[in-house]
Amino acid sequence: MTKAKVLGTQNRTLWFWVFVGPFALGLALFTYVPLLWSAYLSFFDAHNTVSPTEFVGFDNYTAMLGDEAFTSSLGTFALFSAFIVPTTYALSLALALMVNRLRFAQAFFRSVFFLPAACSYVVAALVWKLSIFNGVRFGLANTVLDFFGLEQVAWLSTTQPPWYWLVIVTVRLWLQAGFYMILFLAGLQRISPQLYEAAAVDGARPGWQVLRYITVPLLRSTSVAVVLLLVINAFQAFDEFYNLLSDARGYPPYARPPLVYLYYTALGQGQNLGLGSAGAVILALIIAVVTLFQARWLGLGRKED
Repeated sequence: MTKAKVLGTQNRTLWFWVFVGPFALGLALFTYVPLLWSAYLSFFDAHNTVSPTEFVGFDNYTAMLGDEAFTSSLGTFALFSAFIVPTTYALSLALALMVNRLRFAQAFFRSVFFLPAACSYVVAALVWKLSIFNGVRFGLANTVLDFFGLEQVAWLSTTQPPWYWLVIVTVRLWLQAGFYMILFLAGLQRISPQLYEAAAVDGARPGWQVLRYITVPLLRSTSVAVVLLLVINAFQAFDEFYNLLSDARGYPPYARPPLVYLYYTALGQGQNLGLGSAGAVILALIIAVVTLFQARWLGLGRKED
């Protein structure tokens, strides 16, 4: 091997670490180290401190699993997922189908629908809370109801039916649908137009038949990935619940998802970081198990026909 080839290999290795090194260091310091420390801290009694004091073994885990508020927060996830996963899937797929059929300005509409994905969840939640669903007469939602002669609604009130679910679901739909639309668009563009031409020759009617027997089956791998991401994101719901339902004491326990409950456990009045860390580990294990089961059930990675 010549000296130039050796120096070329060394330079490539050097520049690889120049570009990747800072990211890898930040990922280790701000992600992996806190995760490992949280798992370690879950076996200790740690009140008002991130330093372990007394070793308690699995007491934090048994206390968390026996806490009705924590188990009810898991029920909140199930209810939230039942709303947000199918609605986001259907809306993002519908947007992708519409944008994919456009003959002009496709890039414009793709950008417009994707733009909310770049918005902060906190900002969007505050806009929904203070402007659209603020519950006063001149809020946008109540203005629309008044225009149609319907009774106004206190959207975030606990004394009325739980209208806050509509607020939470709509803000997440607005934030997420554009991102998953891009994933479906990528899948649609992989489908050969010759398949649709062959279907038309065989007498398949455009619309429902083509969608059911050609488009949806060929989008199976994309659909599996989208559903997996939607379920994981539902588990991690925090910003909209915390900012829309800021007065957690006024809402029933089932109005709080797991991350909001763990936030109040670890950083609330008690600041029980050991107990909160145990709950975070339990939640991470649940996410991993559900994801693996769902991936196996949906056939992630299975060879397509």
